[in-house]
Amino acid sequence: MDSAGPLRKIGDGSWLLQVWVQPGAKNNAVSGLYQGCVKVRLGAPAVDNKANKALVRFMASAFGLRQRQVSLRDGHAARRKTLLIESENEPPWEKVLSMDAKK
Repeated sequence: MDSAGPLRKIGDGSWLLQVWVQPGAKNNAVSGLYQGCVKVRLGAPAVDNKANKALVRFMASAFGLRQRQVSLRDGHAARRKTLLIESENEPPWEKVLSMDAKK
């Protein structure tokens, strides 16, 4: 794991992932790295916490985790967000990046 990358271990079974969210997109997709974060496009609008909930669901699914293992730690009202991931193993964020929906 690159310490300058978007994923950082903070304790046994706890990881922080920096994401940059683009709400209101055509579909949900990972679209590479942006400003040191995993860029995620979400179909949900940034209204009434819909994009935040969609982000947690999408990232849990992308990592093959249960939704309760992924939570929004910081950035509730910002595009740059920090997700807390509870997993004994390092989340496969590089695999998730390979899902990059190239345009």
